[in-house]
Amino acid sequence: MGIKNDLEKDLISALKENNAVKKTVIRIALSSIKFSEIEVGKELDDQVIFGILQKEIKTREETISDAKRAGRDEMIAANEDEIGILKGYLPKELSDIELNSLIEVIIKERKASDLKDMGLVMKDVIQKTQGRASNDRISKIVREKLTEK
Repeated sequence: MGIKNDLEKDLISALKENNAVKKTVIRIALSSIKFSEIEVGKELDDQVIFGILQKEIKTREETISDAKRAGRDEMIAANEDEIGILKGYLPKELSDIELNSLIEVIIKERKASDLKDMGLVMKDVIQKTQGRASNDRISKIVREKLTEK
């Protein structure tokens, strides 16, 4: 049973509970997933769906950043609630130590030495983390590791 099925079941529960926030967040996530499935012409695996959910979280984090500058506390709280709901569908995040270790191993395997190798390293790390770390977080650490060499 995949993450998409979990979302669909939770949408039904949210409708029965009349939980407006959860209902809206799940509908938006499912809409993004279905749009991507139409785009690629097949059902998505959990890895791709994790990426979509992370993108939804990133969008809300950007909204929070904008709301802080505008002093809109109600918007900040609403988006934080939505992020909490979305994070519930992602696997447990890797710790900084685990992620750093994984990146170091992949850099050694790839014999990466500078930023021109970043794409290869990123591809492998993203594949191995399987949604347990955001691409931004991975990118930042890979960039740091490759520039210090």
